[in-house]
Amino acid sequence: MVPVKYLLSLPRFQKRLISIMVDVIGLWFATIFAIWLRFGESVFPITEFVPAIVLLPVVALPVFINQGLYRAVIRYIGHRFAITVLTSVSIVFALWAAAIFMLDLAFPRSAIVITWLLALLYISSTRILARWLLAEGAVTGKSNKHKNVVVFGAGASGKQLVSAVQKIPWIKVIGFIDDDPNLQNHDIYSVRVFARQDLDRLIADFSVAEVFIAIPSLSALQRKQVIEWLEPYPVKVSTLPGMDEIVSGKISFSDIREVNIEDLLGRDPVPPKPELLSQCITDQVVLITGAGGSIGSELCRKVLRQKPSVLILYELSELALYTIEHELKQMLDPSQTELITILGSVLDEAKLRRLMQCYKVNSVYHAAAYKHVPMVEHNIREGIVNNAFGTHVCAKAAADCGVQNFVLISTDKAVRPTNVMGASKRLAEMVLQALQEVYPNTRFVMVRFGNVLGSSGSVIPLFRKQVAQGGPVTVTHKEITRYFMTIPEAASLVVQAGSMGIGGDVFVLDMGEPVKIDALARKVIKLSGLEVMDENGDGDIEIQYSGLRPGEKLYEELLIGDNVDGTDHPRIMKAHEEFLPYDVLQTEFIELEAALNRYDFDLVLNQLAKVVSGFNHSSGIVDYLKCEAVDKITRW
Repeated sequence: MVPVKYLLSLPRFQKRLISIMVDVIGLWFATIFAIWLRFGESVFPITEFVPAIVLLPVVALPVFINQGLYRAVIRYIGHRFAITVLTSVSIVFALWAAAIFMLDLAFPRSAIVITWLLALLYISSTRILARWLLAEGAVTGKSNKHKNVVVFGAGASGKQLVSAVQKIPWIKVIGFIDDDPNLQNHDIYSVRVFARQDLDRLIADFSVAEVFIAIPSLSALQRKQVIEWLEPYPVKVSTLPGMDEIVSGKISFSDIREVNIEDLLGRDPVPPKPELLSQCITDQVVLITGAGGSIGSELCRKVLRQKPSVLILYELSELALYTIEHELKQMLDPSQTELITILGSVLDEAKLRRLMQCYKVNSVYHAAAYKHVPMVEHNIREGIVNNAFGTHVCAKAAADCGVQNFVLISTDKAVRPTNVMGASKRLAEMVLQALQEVYPNTRFVMVRFGNVLGSSGSVIPLFRKQVAQGGPVTVTHKEITRYFMTIPEAASLVVQAGSMGIGGDVFVLDMGEPVKIDALARKVIKLSGLEVMDENGDGDIEIQYSGLRPGEKLYEELLIGDNVDGTDHPRIMKAHEEFLPYDVLQTEFIELEAALNRYDFDLVLNQLAKVVSGFNHSSGIVDYLKCEAVDKITRW
């Protein structure tokens, strides 16, 4: 394959020059051979036919150049190129025959037709041969990428995918898999259609490395069922995006991606209710705190699409604020919405009051929070101050400034919390419940949900990174489970829930069934075409159990009690939670703040247990500022 590699490395001009020389010599031989076929014997000399023979390439080359026969990259030519060859050669011979008759050149008339057939065969076969040789050379040069694949779905999307993949020389489509018996055992684009039961044989006979799922119209449940069927096989599973993404123009049919966690969950999103999305947003002034975070930034996108008159982004991180501002400006219609970006902390009461009064804010979506459980365990004071006290400052400022709607983004970790982060979020909920009785003109709403996919710290990107590095994949505990929801669905439901209720409501989002993280890690490994390492060391990727982190619990809950009602939305429920009156809560906050300022974490935990129902701190105090030496000096 050394000559092939050499040809691949040549400049484009030299490759075209070689193609022209091969065509010229081939056309000359085609005319001579046509004469011999015409007379049934080798004819020498052929001097009288030389003018017509020489004329053929002279006529052919301008036509071939005009038709693009030398512009096409031979490795990637397809069936359309065959039509171009037929058209070009036919035009050439029409012109050549006309020139022979007009110039009265010596050439057997019937041999013209024979030459046309020979030239057509020659021009086509040389291109096909070149494509094969160069493709083999490309595969040899990229042997580490060479793989055989199977496409699941022989419909329109599958056909377009195969058409695209066939142009990639180091990928070979072995066959289609389709459930339609009318398609099975037929060939599409020279690729055979098989049934599901044939996959075992295809993997064994052709070392299939990957399966592409090419049915964008599948529902989430159907996609999950296909993925679960493929999971036991030693192949990597990739998928075309959903039909909604294809129609919206975000990606093309040939854009294959890894299987997303959404595909594994099999959860079909419920279409949002337009009246709930727009009720507290359209033509109003909306403030979003924590606007640069995972949920905050998605809320910004959702809110902007509902055309508020003013959208205010409030964020402590300069980089996060710049990033979301830059993105939203691409979506913004300045004639409909004014975009304002404010750097600030939710603890800055004076700034918040000035902001809300200056712009006459109608609705606040409070997404600013520290959410990582181990991080807050190591930074107890900052977690409580930001999450609980920050919510208090922001919510009271909103009520004093006449804000009509205040929506808190809460978490399932606020239910019977075993960690400081969860307790701080339950305190934030209790603040809003207490304020509702004091400020009835402001509608305070809390929306509680579990983990969101793709947020910072999400396990799926971590698992994939660990698999790509060869493992091990780390799971905290074999039995740990979590609820999951996509960021867009969570943000959409938050906006809709914010338009419901009478005030003081705790809304709980339907997160579906909890997912075992260990099973999730195993799926990611299997769907990457690898095997989980067993106790004997057989397999590709090891799973290591690192143990529960400080404050982490095995199972998350969404409700404290069983007192829950449905709502008009099938994915939103309403919980009834106990809380303290505002004056009592203020007194407890004063004591809690005093303990935090003294870094007396034992007293802090006792205070949390006193105020937060069901709080049971499951790990020791691991705050980095718990220093015995300093404590002794302070007491002395």
